[in-house]
Amino acid sequence: MFTVDHVSRTVPDLDQALAFYCGVLGAEELYRMGPMDAAEMPTGPDGRDWMETHVGVQGARLTLAMIAFAGGARIQLVQYDSPDGRRMEPPLNCDLGGHHIALRVDDVPAAAAWLAERGCKPLEPIEIGAGPLAGKTNLYIQDPFGLQLELVD
Repeated sequence: MFTVDHVSRTVPDLDQALAFYCGVLGAEELYRMGPMDAAEMPTGPDGRDWMETHVGVQGARLTLAMIAFAGGARIQLVQYDSPDGRRMEPPLNCDLGGHHIALRVDDVPAAAAWLAERGCKPLEPIEIGAGPLAGKTNLYIQDPFGLQLELVD
């Protein structure tokens, strides 16, 4: 049987991400690791560097932090400083690997306005009129780094 331990999100700046996810959204930083640099780690018997062998990214240098939200959801925030040439644009929800983190709030419009004042970019609310979520409101919003969040009531 499997259970989810955490999800991981690559961010452009770990300190700024922690300021937002902990300082604004209220998560708690559990621990930090790194920087871990493939250039400073042993290579495997096949000649590949440690990061390529274990993380799937050749020549990586990264620092990470694990955060937890009330209720126990854990997110690993990872800042990659190398390799060069990595893609810096966030995926769209429709892209392979596209994703979002859904946050439960009491008042979607009020939470969206509050987050907009703190650097987030809200889209328009989705008022659900029928089906199993009838009466609910959802809203997609980008965090200050352009990564997708969703507010749900």
